[in-house]
Amino acid sequence: MGLLQIITIYLYVNMDVMVLSLKSLYTKRDNQIPVFYTKLNRKFMEENMTIKEAIKERHMVRQYTNTAIPADIVELINERIVQNNKKYNLHLTLVVNNSDGISGMARLLLSKTVNNYIVLAGMDTHELDEKLGYCGADLILYAQTMGLNTWWIGGMFNRKGALKNLSNKDVRINGVIAIGYGGTQGVPHKSKTAAEISEYNGNAPQWFVDGVNALLYAPTALNKQPFVVKGNGNKVSISAGDGHFSGIDLGIGKYHFEVGAGKENFEWEVQ
Repeated sequence: MGLLQIITIYLYVNMDVMVLSLKSLYTKRDNQIPVFYTKLNRKFMEENMTIKEAIKERHMVRQYTNTAIPADIVELINERIVQNNKKYNLHLTLVVNNSDGISGMARLLLSKTVNNYIVLAGMDTHELDEKLGYCGADLILYAQTMGLNTWWIGGMFNRKGALKNLSNKDVRINGVIAIGYGGTQGVPHKSKTAAEISEYNGNAPQWFVDGVNALLYAPTALNKQPFVVKGNGNKVSISAGDGHFSGIDLGIGKYHFEVGAGKENFEWEVQ
C-alpha cells in the first residue's frame, strides 16, 4: 500500500485530522485543495451529513479562503437552485468568482474574501420574501452537507451588481448568500429557549419538540429569533414579527421547523 493510500484512509476515518490537515495541504501558488482531498471530503459529507444534521453544523461564516468551488459541486448546487426556482417560481442564481453583489460597505467593514454568492430574487408578490427565506434555508443547509460555508447577507448587498447576473431584470432582489470554503466553521449564535418561542396545547409530542429545537438554529435578521410557534393537535402556526425581514425570517423558520418535525407529522395553519 502506497503512502498516499495510507494518508487517504487515515484522513477518511478521522475527519478532525482531515480538517486540520487541510491548511498544510494547500499549495502556496494557488491555494487549491488537492483533488484527492476534495473528492474524499465531498464523498464523506454527502454520505454522512443530512440536511437535519446540517442544521446544527451550519454557522455564519464571513471570511473565506481563495479555494474555488469545484465544478461538480457548482453543478449540484445549480441543480438544487433549478429545482427551487421551478417549484416556487423564483429566480435564484449562483454567481461564482465574483463579488459584485456584495456592497462596498460590507467588503470594507466585514469581509473582503467573498468570491461566490447566491442571488435571492423573484417576481414581486406578497409571498416572495417567505419563498426566498424558505428556499434560501434549503440552499444554505444543502451547501453545508457539501462541505461549504455560507453567510446570509440581508441588508449589505449590492442590488445593481447582483442584478447584472440575472437574465430577468424585472425581478426584486432581497438579499444574497455568500458561499464558499470558510476560513473557519463559524460559532453558534446566542439563542432563545424553546419556552420563549413556543407553546403547545397539552403535552407536546416529540415531533413538535424536535421542530422547535431545529427552529432555534435558524438564522434570522440581527439574530432576533422573532418566532412564535403554537401547536394544537397536528396543527401548527408560526409567525416571525412584522419587521422589514419578517417574511424572509418566516420562510427560514418554516423550513427549519419542517426539517426538525417532519412534514408528515403536522399541518400548517393558514394565518
